[in-house]
Amino acid sequence: MYDAGYFKMPDPVGLQEDSKWLEIPRISRTIPFGYKVHEEDEDVLVPIVNELEALEVAKQYLTEYSYRDVARWLSDRTERQISHIGLRKRVQKEKQRKSKAATYKAWAKKYETAIKKLEELEEKRTGAKEKRKAEARS
Repeated sequence: MYDAGYFKMPDPVGLQEDSKWLEIPRISRTIPFGYKVHEEDEDVLVPIVNELEALEVAKQYLTEYSYRDVARWLSDRTERQISHIGLRKRVQKEKQRKSKAATYKAWAKKYETAIKKLEELEEKRTGAKEKRKAEARS
């Protein structure tokens, strides 16, 4: 058990070391928690697997514990400092991105359906014009 002040958080069992984390482009001065600068290219950030896995477990703890307690646990577990504000911003930004992606996917599905209906209507309308021209000629 991990003592985070008043609360006792259980130590996670078996972080998934086989997860595939990708390199990301560096877009600001600040290096996000779970990443480090690539040795050869300063514009690329390399994932630190144990920090990212611990961050995933920390997100689960947030349903039960405060940001401050979870940030303290995460800093002790990974030996890299993260403030409760930094943790909150990171979690909220990820939620925001997931929500935005879900919205775009829903819009794309609606637009695909609308395009199919439009194509069906255009086919029927075009066919009707051709029939009328053929009838008028005879």
